[in-house]
Amino acid sequence: MNFGQRAFEQTPPTGHVALCTANLPAPDIVDGSQYFNTVLYTGAGGTQAVTGVGFQPDLTWVKKRSNSADHAIYDAVRGYDVYKMLASNATNYEGNFSTNQFGYLDSADSDGFTAKAGIYNGSYVNDSGETYVAWNWLAGNGTASNTDGTITSTVSANPTAGFSIVAYTGNGDSAATVGHGLGVTPNFVILKRRNTTYANWQVGEDGSFGSKELYLNTTDGYTDGANEFSVTSTVIDLNSSHFGSNQSGGTYIAYCFAEVEGYSKFGSYTGNGSTDGPFVYCGFRPSFLLFKRTNAAEDWVITDSVRRTYNQMNGGLRPNGNYAEFSSDDVAFDFTANGFKIRATDVKTNGSGSTYIFMALAENPFGGSGVSPATAR
Repeated sequence: MNFGQRAFEQTPPTGHVALCTANLPAPDIVDGSQYFNTVLYTGAGGTQAVTGVGFQPDLTWVKKRSNSADHAIYDAVRGYDVYKMLASNATNYEGNFSTNQFGYLDSADSDGFTAKAGIYNGSYVNDSGETYVAWNWLAGNGTASNTDGTITSTVSANPTAGFSIVAYTGNGDSAATVGHGLGVTPNFVILKRRNTTYANWQVGEDGSFGSKELYLNTTDGYTDGANEFSVTSTVIDLNSSHFGSNQSGGTYIAYCFAEVEGYSKFGSYTGNGSTDGPFVYCGFRPSFLLFKRTNAAEDWVITDSVRRTYNQMNGGLRPNGNYAEFSSDDVAFDFTANGFKIRATDVKTNGSGSTYIFMALAENPFGGSGVSPATAR
């Protein structure tokens, strides 16, 4: 064994290298912040340019941290303007929020976005003195018409990062399909009807496509009944004419995510009820983690490495509620060099025998030739 304290005495055989992270295969994405980035800011009231994203975002998800307020979700396919807000915690239709009174995102800019206060205040995105987090994704920085499905869709796709935004109008055909533009099968899809209220945010992931219902705006775990869509490498198969996914004349938006080695990971784990909880291998140090208990009712939770800068990371924000940020030992993680480890015993994250799904995005890959390997926090 040579543990690195001196050079090799013999030349390694051809095709063999030292066992170390630097000699792992190089990932396609060596800097996750080029495709996903979290920024924090303090509301200023009026008009504020929020910078530091590092690219022009195609999807921006804003949440007030210091007080209660609806989540505010905008994307470049629907547009960044006063009537385009959607909220992950609400079934409201697009434009069914008082954004002209309580603030909105006015544009996506080269290094971030512009937030404006409304007539009364900027509660949603730019209330003076309040703190906010914005999660930002890069898709295609442009749109294209996609005819892979029986319904033509408008798509902004970034196959490199495994992310696309898909807009379409339903036709009521139970055999309808919609192209997503990724070229590989998505592992995680969030779908929302835009032009009517009472339409849930449907979530499809590897354990539920076409077989179980799961909603981003509720605490419910998996429920009986077929999921309204499944996926292939080219299309979203809508499976039904239901108003939530394909009612004739209904307008829809879908956010599609496919796993990219060293950058994104989607999966599940089973809790053990111990503070020495499960370790989940991702192949990178996470920057963002979304998770949900699936065998019973519990909040969705988002944590990230910008709001929580060191281990142990406690608390988070809840996509299914308008609540302020919470800090609690009930939700506790370590972000490690190659994944994350659960450090709580509460059923929110680690009930013994309970099942959980997650979506993780990278801050830094675990290793690869020419890559500075991720280290523990």
